[in-house]
Parts: sequence; C-alpha cells; structure tokens
Amino acid sequence: MKIASFQLNGNVSYGVIANKEIILIEGDIFGDFVVTDTRISLDEIKILPPVIPSKAVCVGLNYHDHIEETNSRLPESPVLFIKPSTAVIGHMDDIKYPELSERVDYEGELAVVIGKTARNISANEAEEYILGYTCSNDVTARDLQPADGQWTIAKSFDTFLPLGPCIETEVDPRNLEIRTYLNDELKQSSNTGHMIFDPYTLVSYVSKIMTLLPGDVILTGTPSGIGPMKKGDKVVVEIESIGCLANYVK
Repeated sequence: MKIASFQLNGNVSYGVIANKEIILIEGDIFGDFVVTDTRISLDEIKILPPVIPSKAVCVGLNYHDHIEETNSRLPESPVLFIKPSTAVIGHMDDIKYPELSERVDYEGELAVVIGKTARNISANEAEEYILGYTCSNDVTARDLQPADGQWTIAKSFDTFLPLGPCIETEVDPRNLEIRTYLNDELKQSSNTGHMIFDPYTLVSYVSKIMTLLPGDVILTGTPSGIGPMKKGDKVVVEIESIGCLANYVK
C-alpha cells in the first residue's frame, strides 16, 4: 500500500496511490483508518511530504561502497546525526541553495517511517514498529561539513530534507534497488542489501538512545556517487517498489 499526504482545495488528507488516482483515507494512518471509495485524479492534487517528523535521525557511512568512496573506516556502530523538521519538503518542492554555501550535494537514501512509539526494542521486534518506507534526499552543504564530524550546520538548512512521494507499507527494505539521477543522468546506483547496518538494526539501535514517535523517520545512509548540484538542476531519488522523489534546486 502506497500512502501519501496530499492537498486539494486547501484541505490536507491522506490517501492510497493506485495507478493515476489517489483513494481517500479516513482516520489516523498511525492508528485506525479505512480506505474509502472516493477516488481523485493525481493531476488534481498536490503531493505533500508523507510525514512531518518530530525528528529525522540520519545515518552516515552505512554503505560499503560509500565507505570505499570516502576512504573512511568501517564503523563499529551506526554514525548518527539529526535533521530538524523545518528541513522537510515534499515531492516536486524546491531545494533552496543557501547563501552560506558554495557546494550543495545530493545523497539519495531509503527512509524508515516509524508507525508507533518505540523505546528499547530489539531488531527482531523492529518491523512491527515501522509503518513503511519512503524516498529521501539527505541534502548537504558539503563545504560546511568539517572533517571533525560536526555535521549539523551542513545538514540542517531549510529544504534540506526532501521526503516522498509516498510511504510504501508492504516491502522488504533489505533488498531494494536505489538510484539517484541528476538532470536525468544516473549518479548513484546500489542496493539496500549493501548496507552495513540494516533498517531493523538501525531502528533498534536508535530506540535504545531516544524514543521514536509515530511519524519520525530514520534515513539509512547513502551509497557511493554523491556529488554537487547547481541552481536549476533536477534531482530524482528512485527506490524500487516505492517510487521517485523529484526536486529542483533554486
């Protein structure tokens, strides 16, 4: 099931994407809901970010090919940082190039969407706390990312967390093709099976540090092929069985 948030005539709702339509949902996607018979053409709506998380927990250096690309050490435990909710934008929204930076990079990633409150859970329990998965772009002001590991400034600008276009609730996150295109040119191509720490391990690990709330997201790291974007560029993150997240740089 592909759950999306959308706006129509000033009203915000959730629905299930099916072909070129969205079927209206009534109720709480994190609790009880029903899929109605109301169908709306995708051409009539604006897709919104699938969630606005209380926090986005991000994982660095989590693909073997990215470790090789950056000549980094294999981490013994997940490398974590947090993006603020104010960085979130949706499908087809604009990434704004900040005045403070002269190099802004794309980083296509699989994002986990938490479905219910999780605290101190095991990796074996993690699946039952996950609503689903979405595409994400961990946009980074690379020239503001120092070597000492203090990444907050480089990662936290407004619009630096595109999410979407939907939450796929029925997919195994451990074997998905993931690709990033810049102006239709393939830049990143890998598989989530190349992660060092799989999504279930990450949810468990993070839950032992902080309470994860419904709607929170965990970005699971980016594969090799990261690179800069310029104003006017189009960047697309495509993940098998989920869809394509497209944004323009302004």
